[in-house]
Amino acid sequence: MSAYRGVRIVDFSQGVAGPMATMLLGDLEAEVVKVEPPGGDRMASHPGYLAWNRNKQVVTLDLETGEGLAAAKALVAGADVALFDAAPGRLEALGLDGANLTAAYPHLVHAWMPPYGTTGVWSDLPAHHSLLAGLTGVAFRQGAWSDAPIHLVIPICWYAQAVLGAGAIGAALFERSRSGRGQALTVSGLHGSAQAAPPALVLSEPPLPRGTPPGANPRYRLYQGSDGEWFFLGTLFTGFYRKAFEVLGLEDAFDALEADMLAARDLLEGMFLTRTRDEWLAALRANDVPCAPVGSREAWFAGAAVAEGGLRLVLPHPELGEVAMPAPPVKFGATPASVRALPQVVGEAPAWPAKGADPARAAPAGGPLAGVRVLNLGTVIAGAYAGTILAQLGADVIKIEPREADMFRSDGSQFLAYNRGTRGLGLDLKRPEGRDLLLDLVRGADVVIDNYRLGVRGRLGIDYAALKAVNPRIVSCSINAYGETGARAALPGFDPLLQAEGGMMAAQGGDGDPILHTIAVNDIATAATVASAVVAALNARERTGEGQEVLTSLMAQSLLFQSGELVTYDGRPPNDLGGVDCLGVSALHRYYACTDGWIGLVAETADAAQAVGRVLGVEIGEAPLAEPRDGALAERIAAALAEWIRAEALAALRSAGVAAAPVLRGGEALDDDFLAQNGFVEGWAHPRLGPMVTAKGYAEFSRTPGGFRRPTPDLGQHSAEVLADYGIAPDRIAALMAAGAVF
Repeated sequence: MSAYRGVRIVDFSQGVAGPMATMLLGDLEAEVVKVEPPGGDRMASHPGYLAWNRNKQVVTLDLETGEGLAAAKALVAGADVALFDAAPGRLEALGLDGANLTAAYPHLVHAWMPPYGTTGVWSDLPAHHSLLAGLTGVAFRQGAWSDAPIHLVIPICWYAQAVLGAGAIGAALFERSRSGRGQALTVSGLHGSAQAAPPALVLSEPPLPRGTPPGANPRYRLYQGSDGEWFFLGTLFTGFYRKAFEVLGLEDAFDALEADMLAARDLLEGMFLTRTRDEWLAALRANDVPCAPVGSREAWFAGAAVAEGGLRLVLPHPELGEVAMPAPPVKFGATPASVRALPQVVGEAPAWPAKGADPARAAPAGGPLAGVRVLNLGTVIAGAYAGTILAQLGADVIKIEPREADMFRSDGSQFLAYNRGTRGLGLDLKRPEGRDLLLDLVRGADVVIDNYRLGVRGRLGIDYAALKAVNPRIVSCSINAYGETGARAALPGFDPLLQAEGGMMAAQGGDGDPILHTIAVNDIATAATVASAVVAALNARERTGEGQEVLTSLMAQSLLFQSGELVTYDGRPPNDLGGVDCLGVSALHRYYACTDGWIGLVAETADAAQAVGRVLGVEIGEAPLAEPRDGALAERIAAALAEWIRAEALAALRSAGVAAAPVLRGGEALDDDFLAQNGFVEGWAHPRLGPMVTAKGYAEFSRTPGGFRRPTPDLGQHSAEVLADYGIAPDRIAALMAAGAVF
């Protein structure tokens, strides 16, 4: 049995985000019926369709007809979850909106995952990740050599929306198990963008500078060996950075160069050019220095590390032959995920009997996870941020730090965004009384999260066996870099190392040099996945009465957030590749500069291409849809738009039926009317740092609204308060503080 066995889901969504959300639920044995229009899913020809719709039955219904709409409503009547991604107003016109359906079926969880926002001028745009990334400031977030937005070749924000959607649906199901009632929820593309690239600004401080394609920090950067091959040096923490200098024979220069970034970069660039990449990798790894070669995603997916981690599946397809795809990204000790089949087209929808309403029951007030207690030992991004996502779903999350603190505290506004909504407990787990205290806290907790290196939990005496011994209902979720098995399992790891080996850097660089994603793709992916997995394990516990161990890795997310790009079979079409300061996919799917700002433009049909030509007064040519992103047509369009005011260009293009939207810089996104209408960010006051702006949240619920109830804690800020809430006696608290085990 898995977490969602017996849960019936009818999925009316298309493309990436909605189908991938139900993929994650289907992997955990939810019964998913995918409803497609007569023309099929708009991305049915994309290889990723096979992964995003695995474990599903696929039926065709025409919702424009009375018969099709009636069949759809009959499915909804028997479902636990109905998922939609239509533009605002469309569901209301069909009577399939959240208010109508949850009133008719009080048990129903109605999930709406629109590609942009829920209201406003840009919310009816056709779904294109480049337009979403432009609208939310993500395109200007990516490091670049020029002052231009960057087209991301991986749809990071939609992948984030998908994982958030799965977690939010799971949270609503968990809440329903307590209250007996469903509700409507929304996880939009704006939520996905906010989670993937958290907008964050301390108003009293200048914004962070934009990065560069190889990385701006010499300790965390791409370097080239003498053979022209690239690798990433991942010495984010000072101890690792010092070890790298020792390998280079530069110990005496470390103190002088630690604060001089430009001098250190120039010196390291020159030194690394004296030997081949593999020679440097061998020397660095021998001294426990985090580093990784840049490679292709195809080689990574087919390689030993992925195989040893059990993260590659092969399934038969009647026409395509063997199809390989990433396995489920999380290992559940008691209620495992599985992939049983590729999408199965069926002639008619299953005849689910209509579900009656359960008796309403009293449930904790607050978000859908109200009353859930989480002890979070996670640091930096992946572990820490998972707690923040759970906090905005209503859980009481305790951020536990040693006296030296989470090393990411030095990152200012980003640290504040990644840790908002939690309470701070200072605890020294290396002291016996600190370890004993943690086990006492576990007795009253529901979840423990950590991202220690493999073996550290055991050395501290807080591995799953120890936690289970004091609380059999505990859910223990542990993250490491490369999984728990294989030659790499014990290695240290950081997000860019998996970007490098996992093929993300090479894909974004295209035919040029590899490019570091400024968004910490694997970290943010792991945070969202951990939150969703914890919610799934809590749902499983509602059925079994017992907790379990949950394991995942950055490596698993290097596959999940390229799931569409990694589906492999003979004759598979190639993936889009980027390039230096990549502006788009083609001349008609690209970013362009106007006199006062940038726009994103997407014309996918011959009629839309001709409309672009008429509006801008340019010659489109005989095959405009095949024109490259930097060719003659792109030059003509760029020259024409350079004479237009952005607002006027957008109005003219949209009036002609062309998909187009503004591309906002980070500061613009914090003050944009459309984003404000959709609750993209909110202002709040940090008690020490003053006014801030960060993301408002990652999901909205109609009956149990979540959101952030607390600012980001300072180190150990709530120690006494937390211990008292967990029932620790005042005299023991005083003794622990006097001994330094708690601070």
